[in-house]
Amino acid sequence: MTNKPTVVTCGLPYTNGFCHLGHLRTYIPGDFYVRYLRRLGDDIVFICGSDNHGTPIVVTAEAEKTTPRAVSEEYHAHFDAVFKSMGIAFDRFGMTDDPTNHNRTASILQTLIDRGYVYEQTIQQSYCPKCKRFLPDRYVEGTCPYCGKHARGDECDSGCGRHLEPGEILDPVCATCGTKAELREQKHYYFKLSSFRDYLLEYLPNLGGTLNAKNYAIGWVENELKDWCITRMMDWGVKFPGSDELVCYVWVDAPIGYISFTEEWANATGNSWQKYWCEGDRVHFIGSDIIYHHCVFWPAMLHGAGYQPPSAVVASGMVTIDGEKFSKSKGNVVWTKEDYLDKGLPADYLRYYLLAYTSHTRELDFSWKEFQARINNELVNTFGNFANRSMSLVKTKFGDVPQMPVDAEIFAEIERSLAAIEEAVRSYEFKAAVDGILLLAAYGNGYISNAAPWKLIKEDPNAAAQILKNCLQIVKACALIMQPVMPESSQKLWEMLGYTDLVETRPISDALVPFENTTLGDVKPLFARIEDKQREEMEALLTKRAEDSKKKAAGKDTMTAVIEPISEEIITIDDVAKLDLRVGRVIKAERVPKTTKLLRLQVDIGTEVRQIVSGIADVYTPEEMVDKKIIVVVNLKPAKFRGEESNGMLFAAGDEASLLVPLKDVPEGTKIH
Repeated sequence: MTNKPTVVTCGLPYTNGFCHLGHLRTYIPGDFYVRYLRRLGDDIVFICGSDNHGTPIVVTAEAEKTTPRAVSEEYHAHFDAVFKSMGIAFDRFGMTDDPTNHNRTASILQTLIDRGYVYEQTIQQSYCPKCKRFLPDRYVEGTCPYCGKHARGDECDSGCGRHLEPGEILDPVCATCGTKAELREQKHYYFKLSSFRDYLLEYLPNLGGTLNAKNYAIGWVENELKDWCITRMMDWGVKFPGSDELVCYVWVDAPIGYISFTEEWANATGNSWQKYWCEGDRVHFIGSDIIYHHCVFWPAMLHGAGYQPPSAVVASGMVTIDGEKFSKSKGNVVWTKEDYLDKGLPADYLRYYLLAYTSHTRELDFSWKEFQARINNELVNTFGNFANRSMSLVKTKFGDVPQMPVDAEIFAEIERSLAAIEEAVRSYEFKAAVDGILLLAAYGNGYISNAAPWKLIKEDPNAAAQILKNCLQIVKACALIMQPVMPESSQKLWEMLGYTDLVETRPISDALVPFENTTLGDVKPLFARIEDKQREEMEALLTKRAEDSKKKAAGKDTMTAVIEPISEEIITIDDVAKLDLRVGRVIKAERVPKTTKLLRLQVDIGTEVRQIVSGIADVYTPEEMVDKKIIVVVNLKPAKFRGEESNGMLFAAGDEASLLVPLKDVPEGTKIH
């Protein structure tokens, strides 16, 4: 137990789409963490809300002929309902477009302006002559200036994953109409992020949470820290102080929502938001794709405005489906409501799977086959079987609960389990925590199987009664510690044990209070098996969605929908001759640490071995690349990506990065004519 007040937040879902399993990878662990520590006596407020600003919402509103606020409210309500159905219990789930956040954002920005951390600068920004507007963020597409891959708006989403400032995208086109964009001057405001380098390098080594968040951020700050454009030219958003034309970049007002929503909760409950943001700890649960924003932008902005930075950032690994990359456009997605809740599947089962499958920072693969196996083997056969056997034997063989003290060895085992589970929870090792809970149930299963009280009933009823009383104590402990994982199932188990209150109101320490009831409730099987037929139906649904997506993509006019327009710039044969293209063979390939899309290749080009860094890790594994012959530009000026030097560039076609390779086996170093 810690007496320090703590605010725990989850990354804000963006109100431009529905909830899927990728979202829950963050919210379920956050909810589990809060539930468990509250039951240990910690003072925690659990905060979240929807992220309502940015160009994608405006694009959706324009397409649906409605307002961005209406779009935001629709998806906000969807996420709120789904979270509640999944047992995710936020103290406040707000909206970044509500007045409290507008006011708090304006206040923080004004402080940064007054302290000299914001300056005005004229930049070249993309403008669409056909739509007659500047193109912020997702209104513009083009080429990443760092890796040469396709990029949209404020990030290189199919290449190196870098954050991109306005005007950085090369060969920009309007994402709405496809018109080639013009570069026009526009005044914007920048946050002096570069001036916080020393502060961040002092702060980040002491940041709590998961190592993937801290290490990624330190590497970024050490290698590159540029000032940050914090305004956009559009109507939808939080108005920038003193400007009628500019709004705040969404990554300014979105995290400020954490403070605003805490403020709204405090006003509604008579609490003090300053108690949590100024005196206590601040723990952020996020996806690994937004580490940069939460560990670099956000603490620098808070420090500059005089607020306390995050105490811990807990970053989850990404989600794959059946071993394949998660993709909504390709139909490789499981929607929380449509594919799970609406099928009548228990929220507790999915909560358990997401927490127990793997370490929080590792990639989590979801498959219906593995889901079925874990539910049936771990919940039904181990946890449920032990609880049901113990209570059923008491009911059928004794009627009332045997009245004798529980053996000391049972309390010792429970106490060891509680200590290990608490350590795992506080270390953000959620799989280890759930494993600890299952180990206690497995201990009980082994204990009752070895003792076999059903055999002792006739020859030594007192011994049988003692065994079953010990088992009831373990079942009670399991009900208490499993509640943060599976709230509904634990409450059912609690009532079977004869209790009439809410298990969530009991402290975890009650697991060591002797079982006090004299009678049990109505004992029923706690969990139902996932049958093969149901699993096959869910697999078929996923397969059909992927096939439908392929058919839809194949039916499109690929000449206009996929193929980029031919460049209007005419070059000469002399320009082509400047490119020295050679056949290279990859002799070694490995992922670049702390990145999701970069591969570091050692390429034999005949006369030497070159290191080339390429953003193809989401398409090709390192093993696939070894011994592959590729086409390489060998006279390209060296560049650095995430601190790794790249001496050349390979050729690939389309967003899927289909590599250009020689049709015949030719020696390394062969020149391309």
